[in-house]
Amino acid sequence: MEKENEPKLKSIFLPFLSTSHIIPLVDMARLFALHNVDVTIISTKHNSTIFQNSINLDSSRGRSIRTHIIEFPASKVGLPIGIEAFNVNTPKEMIPKVYMGLYILQPEIESLFETLQPDFIVTDMFFPWSADAAKKLGIPRIMFHGASYLARSAAHSVEQFAPHLNVESDTEKFVIPDLPDKLEMTRLQLPDWLRSPNQYTELMKVIKESERKSFGSVFNSFYELESDYYDHYKKVMGTKSWGLGPVSLWVNQDDSDKAARGYAKKEQGEKEEEGWLKWLNSKPESSVLYVSFGSMNKFPYSQLVEIAHALEDSGHNFIWVVRKNEQNGESDVFLEEFEKRMKESGKGFLIWGWAPQLLILENPAIGGLVSHCGWNTVVESVNVGLPTVTWPLFAEHFFNEKLVVDVLKIGVPVGAKEWRNWNEFGSEVVKREDIGNAIRLMMDGGEEEVAMRKRVKELSVEAKKAVQVGGSSYNNMVELIQELKTIKLAKV
Repeated sequence: MEKENEPKLKSIFLPFLSTSHIIPLVDMARLFALHNVDVTIISTKHNSTIFQNSINLDSSRGRSIRTHIIEFPASKVGLPIGIEAFNVNTPKEMIPKVYMGLYILQPEIESLFETLQPDFIVTDMFFPWSADAAKKLGIPRIMFHGASYLARSAAHSVEQFAPHLNVESDTEKFVIPDLPDKLEMTRLQLPDWLRSPNQYTELMKVIKESERKSFGSVFNSFYELESDYYDHYKKVMGTKSWGLGPVSLWVNQDDSDKAARGYAKKEQGEKEEEGWLKWLNSKPESSVLYVSFGSMNKFPYSQLVEIAHALEDSGHNFIWVVRKNEQNGESDVFLEEFEKRMKESGKGFLIWGWAPQLLILENPAIGGLVSHCGWNTVVESVNVGLPTVTWPLFAEHFFNEKLVVDVLKIGVPVGAKEWRNWNEFGSEVVKREDIGNAIRLMMDGGEEEVAMRKRVKELSVEAKKAVQVGGSSYNNMVELIQELKTIKLAKV
């Protein structure tokens, strides 16, 4: 692959402090190392525990990849040790302090860019300042987007045309203009920063400007998944972009990779794993629902009750990933009693906290998902050819739902009507009847379900082709590395 006169590329990857951003960007860093690029990932100690097992595995395989730990300034910003990320258990009052910590770290990270002398940097969209830092050093900066091409295209369109201002109410549908498909939404389903200007609106403008100043962007997507939006996005942004996905499929080829991914507590996990694996292996093929709402979601007690009843009433086996709710002991008591009942009946299995999602999804017993439409999960469900009951909550989830349900037609909506912030409960409670109806449509073998499963299985085949030699993502990777080598050689 390497020509003798081509020096090895050196790179720095800088993930944002949130699990759903860290995992795909680290997978991408591992992908570059797989393609003979020297990789240094900059991370804080606590956040590195999410992926260090994967880096150790890659390093033991002879790949040139490592983690450079920087100390999060917890004491300077008044945070307890270990709180250095934006996740579901980050107390609301501590969120501004985490941002402050990141701001304090910026000069240290910039000086690392200088010391380590990379040929290019790949940084999360939430580090817009890194575009100027790269320019100062005369190296390319590539921006990582943790969303879909459709989501970024739709947000751009709403910013440009403001179609939500032309409707009479928050629940009246409008068409998002200038997109390859006719996609309808309501004002309530838009992120608050698109509905009316706030601080985040300003940040997103800065991010967009930094993208235009960058060498290009990378997405965890592949051409065959959303080709129209891939082309559309590059056209409206006027920037280069490469879909390198599905990254989890590419770098997590064996079970040791899949188990290590996103995994901090190995021993405890192995004990739990035996439980879920044994339980899953005892179930018929395609009979189990996997229910998970990502690493940043919390539900009020009233919503947990509705989910539990819907799952129990559905008559289907299920695995439900739940988490302890520190604000509300009542829900924990309810869930523990529910878990006991499900164990006795053998119908349900609850996983508390973190779940090895890749391993679970590819188990033959899994027949479909109930998901929040986080982009990582959308891609992972396509990889294994599973349909989804869609339940968008925050971030760009409602846009991703449009791709899954309206464009690809591989999902059934639960009927969620209201976007909310990731660290808030929101006022909407989706009723058990609506959850149950969506599950029935996906699992009960009707004509629609058969067609849906056929489509998602076809996409699964395309996903695997994309990362093989000659596939769309493989070719993108080779092209991007070649462009970066050309830039490096021009300096020599």
